[in-house]
This record gives sequence, C-alpha cells and structure tokens, in this order.
Amino acid sequence: MKYVRMPIEKESPEQFGYEKIKNNLTETSVRDRSLKDLGIVLDDMILPYGDHLGDVRLRELIAKQSGIDDMDNVIVTGGAASALFLVASSLLEPGDHMIVARPNYGTNIATPVAIGADVSYLDQKFDEGFKVDLDRLRSMVRPDTKYISLTVPHNPTGTMMSLSELKEAIAIAEKNNVFLLVDETYRDMFKGETLPVAAALSDKVISISSLSKTYGIPGIRIGWAICQDKAMSDLLLCAKEQVCIGGSVVDEYIGYVALSQKEAWIKQNDATIAARFAVVKKWIENEDLIEWVEPRAACTCFPRVKLDVAFDVDKFYHVMNEKYGTYVGPGHWFDQGRRYLRIGYGWPLEEELKAGLAGISAALRESLI
Repeated sequence: MKYVRMPIEKESPEQFGYEKIKNNLTETSVRDRSLKDLGIVLDDMILPYGDHLGDVRLRELIAKQSGIDDMDNVIVTGGAASALFLVASSLLEPGDHMIVARPNYGTNIATPVAIGADVSYLDQKFDEGFKVDLDRLRSMVRPDTKYISLTVPHNPTGTMMSLSELKEAIAIAEKNNVFLLVDETYRDMFKGETLPVAAALSDKVISISSLSKTYGIPGIRIGWAICQDKAMSDLLLCAKEQVCIGGSVVDEYIGYVALSQKEAWIKQNDATIAARFAVVKKWIENEDLIEWVEPRAACTCFPRVKLDVAFDVDKFYHVMNEKYGTYVGPGHWFDQGRRYLRIGYGWPLEEELKAGLAGISAALRESLI
C-alpha cells in the first residue's frame, strides 16, 4: 500500500481549525448532535469485546430498514470510510482493474490507487448534468474488472440516479460477474426520489452507508456494508477482524439508539435541509458569476465559477477563508479544478449559510482579473 494523505482530509475543517472558521460550508451532514439529544446515559455500561460483525440489535435494525432478510449480511464498520477500505482491500490486488465514478469522496478513489490497482474513471460531467453515463460504463468493463464503484446520491454534486438507471447499472455488474459498490451514505437525506437499498436488489451489490451525515453524529464512527453474497460478506469479516477485530460497543449502542429514532430525525432533518436549500437556490439565481447543476438529494452541491470568468483562484480562496471566514470544499478535493467548489448547506445555521454565500460572492469579485 502506498498511502498518501487525501486533500479532503488533510485540509478538512477539523484539521484547519474550527476556531478559524466563521461560516463552515464544508460539512455535508446535518448539525452535530450530543448524547443528551439522543437521551443516552452510559454510566453503567459494561465494555467487553462485541460481536465481530457488530451489535446484534444494530444489525437487525439496519437489515430491517434496508429490506434485507438476514442480518448476517450486514457488517458494522468504523464509519463508511472503513467499509470502503475493507471492500477495496478485499477485492483488489496490485494491477487489478476497477471502475470508479469521478468526482467522488476521496476514499472511493484513494484506497484503490494506494493498493496499486488499475483504476478507470467514469467521469460524471457538469455539462451532462453529472449523470452516470451507463453506455460509457458498459464499454469500460473488462474481463479482469473486479468491481464498479458508484455513489448514489452523488457526492459532491447531490445528483441522483433513477431506479431504472440503478437497475441498469446492476444488470451491467451481473452480466459481467463483477461487484457493484454503491456508496449510499446520503440515501436517507432530503431527496426527490427514494431508491431501495441497492444491495437488496442483487447479491452482486455491496451497499455502504453510515450514521455520520444524516444523523449528525460522525464522532461515533458507525458505518456498515451490506452484501447478500455470503462469500463476500465472509471476506469483509476476515478483513475487519485483521484491522480491528470488532467495533466499539459504546459507538454501536449509540448507533442503535440513533437509528431507532430514524423516522423523527429524518422528518426534522428534511425540513431544515429544504429551508437551507431554498437559501442556496436563491443565491445561485442572483449570482451571475457562478453556475450549478441543481442537486436533487442530500445537502450538498458542486457549483463552479463560470468558464468565461477570469479570476485569480488562489486569491479567491485566500480572501474567502481569511477575510470572510468562509470555508468550502475546493474542487481539488474531488480531482476537479478549483473553479469548482462543494457547498454543504445542511450543517450551518441559516445566518452562517447566508454569510458564507455572501463571502463567496464578495471574494470572487475581489479576485477578478
């Protein structure tokens, strides 16, 4: 493995320093919650080794909510990032071929690259509405392809595949006898269409998700992988046991309690995200230097400075960060040019979001050439 720090983690707000940021538009979750919000007291909790697959109550709940009959098809991991790592390290050897959508969350790309895999990029393009080009995907599959990696809803753009498109992607995987990894971390957030959990549709699918984004509790590090192929599930358990044996019984209990409150949380979250989305949409409509593909899910978008706008990109980010205290996800976090920027609008308070968007506009105008 040839590890390299990912820009999205090296330059994350927690590494940059929250105290330096007034308007945090980098987060792609709802506002962080506390144990008190969950009604949890842990004073008398026993701290043994837990079930290596994960807390039984948590796995039962994930399976039930995902339309999966057997909870042993669910493996709990240290956040979605760990699940993505376990899949890549289980399926890939140096030189093995895989296909991954781009732009994407860093781990979906960085881990296969660190392994030394032969990575082909299925580029989702602004001018094509960031759609997954299924004909292009079909043409990219090779006899030595190990797996295909997609993100639905898409990070960082907030776009969605339709159910028919998802089923077509699954059919491509099944026909070629390769696994399809679907990163569904944002599945339970504000959306125009609810898709089934992809792993419920085929045993060639591995679904990845977590509690970090929708539930605003990234500090407990709870994610999971779901796969109905027993050999694949067993392989993921082998990998997990070599990395960490099992998970934190504290985190898994908190995760169970949080997921038990899912219906109320999602209703509350969706109302907040809808209100914030309206703020961002109004800003875009009145900002003539920036354009976007309107998101259809989650709480993130990926606009760009229009191609005919000449500006000093380094000055833009410096002024935005230092003068206006506004922090966004620059395009290079996602293997894109820095003309692109990811804006998360579910985490900031409304006044922080409005101030941050105003800061983007002001910094851009101060950076025009």
